[in-house]
Amino acid sequence: MKSPLKFAETLRRPAWGTPNTAGVSIPRELVFENVDYKIEQTEILSDVSLQAEASKVTCLLGPSGSGKTTLLRIAAGMDRQASGLVQLDRTTVGGPGVFLPPEERGVGLVFQDYALFPHLDLLANVSFGLAHLDRGERKKQAIHMLDRVGLGDRLGDYPHQLSGGEQQRVALARALAPRPGVLLMDEPFSGLDSRLRDTMREQTLAVLRETRATSVIVTHDPEEALRMGDKIVLLHLGKVEQIGTGRELYGAPNSLFAAAFFSELNIFDCVAGDGVTETPMGKIASKGIAKGTTVAAAIRVGAFDILSSKTSKEGVLGRVLSAQFSGDHEHLRIGVTTCEQPIYARVEAGSLDEDVLAGKADVVVKSRGEGSFVFPAV
Repeated sequence: MKSPLKFAETLRRPAWGTPNTAGVSIPRELVFENVDYKIEQTEILSDVSLQAEASKVTCLLGPSGSGKTTLLRIAAGMDRQASGLVQLDRTTVGGPGVFLPPEERGVGLVFQDYALFPHLDLLANVSFGLAHLDRGERKKQAIHMLDRVGLGDRLGDYPHQLSGGEQQRVALARALAPRPGVLLMDEPFSGLDSRLRDTMREQTLAVLRETRATSVIVTHDPEEALRMGDKIVLLHLGKVEQIGTGRELYGAPNSLFAAAFFSELNIFDCVAGDGVTETPMGKIASKGIAKGTTVAAAIRVGAFDILSSKTSKEGVLGRVLSAQFSGDHEHLRIGVTTCEQPIYARVEAGSLDEDVLAGKADVVVKSRGEGSFVFPAV
């Protein structure tokens, strides 16, 4: 039987290879300017403008069908936009009368399915993009990158002999081996289980920081974007919904869509007052919205204090209708006296008595203020 200390060691996230040995790229700035893209009469992207800053990680975030992968393919030169410009370091690589193919853009690609060559071993897979080097240097650089991702002892193995996480590491090594100025990654972690995904994100980010390559990562996972992105571009129906840091998008969403994409919300149809909006759960500041405007008031599920009615009278009286335990938290559905719709809340596990969770005792629900937003009704 393993000792507790040795067992704990097996649960730690393993590092790949030797840190700070990936080599440095010359980062390039990637810019999209007023990009449109259509398939027949269907508009996929509309007037998209954004900047992926040199040596930073930019996450393209949004639901399926928002245009994320199409934008990545346009950047790579795999698709051609209907209008607008794509520039690398202020040099147009896609636009009116200009279209550089992928091999001339100097970008690295990591596909969702990794796209490894099944008939080539790992060394040959990673060497594939280094044809411009002589044989000896090509082999040396490929081995170096495989060492960095912790697979230097698997050079002769083939892709089918690897796990999904190992295949992703080979794909990353292959993309970075030529030291591209821009690295494009399309949902690189989506096929991995949750614990492995955490490790892959952490170690991939470490390698990206070492290489300093400008990185653009497509994801539909808001947590992934928050954890990895220096900047997040939120896309919705082919348009840019909001651009900013993770803290900016989470703390100050500019639309109901943006707020709802990052967390579960309670939404109430209300009418704006003079600088504040009265909701069933109390007042929310609504500066900049004209009095009398029909609005959607939104409160995050984690923005409530749930207290026993025996200890507090400040708030809205209610009773728990159902409770779901998820380890660290209890997810509650609460009936309140101020509105017909139930309130959804998330509290720390163990913070409420069993009789409260079972709906046998009243609670007081109080909004803390943060995590509350008001948006004009669409």
